[in-house]
Amino acid sequence: MQGSVCIVAFFAAGVLLARLGLVPAWLLEHDLTLYVLWLLMFLVGLSIGADRRLGEILRSLRPRVLLLPLATAAGTFAGTALVSLFLVYSVTECMAVGAGFAYYSLSSIFITQYKGPELGTVALISNIARELFTLLCTPLLVRLWGPLAPITCGGASTMDTTLPVIVRYSGREWMFVSIVHAMVLDMSVPFWVLFFCSW
Repeated sequence: MQGSVCIVAFFAAGVLLARLGLVPAWLLEHDLTLYVLWLLMFLVGLSIGADRRLGEILRSLRPRVLLLPLATAAGTFAGTALVSLFLVYSVTECMAVGAGFAYYSLSSIFITQYKGPELGTVALISNIARELFTLLCTPLLVRLWGPLAPITCGGASTMDTTLPVIVRYSGREWMFVSIVHAMVLDMSVPFWVLFFCSW
């Protein structure tokens, strides 16, 4: 929860500084988001490759475990397509935002690059909201729909920020499923976002 609040605070500070004209001109003239994106992709690769659990997770991976991230993706795309009927954005734009799966740092940069800062901001806020909702509502989700509900709700955040609350309320036996779920979604974010942004 603290990490998400920190992200929102940095985002708000950036908006405020830009609105007040306190950002150096050279920073606005050059598109640094592309270089930040490359750095972010490199760091994601490092963190996945350096994870000591990776080998164990891959060795014990059963095909049935992959059904959960597939269900999360299908549900997210169906939900965002339905919501697009009530918004000013197209179906593919809404699905690109949903394809972030709560991986707000990566998806919002991609979407800003391909669709502009307005939709990139929508992606950032909606994916942060997805993570915050999971953090706050996990006890209720488990009570209403069972231990898998907060895992699907948390999307790509279920191996880091939302993992402790999921383990606490769903049980430790779901930790492995939660980590695999997030890893699969993490790796799929760039492909899905670029796919929907290219339409």
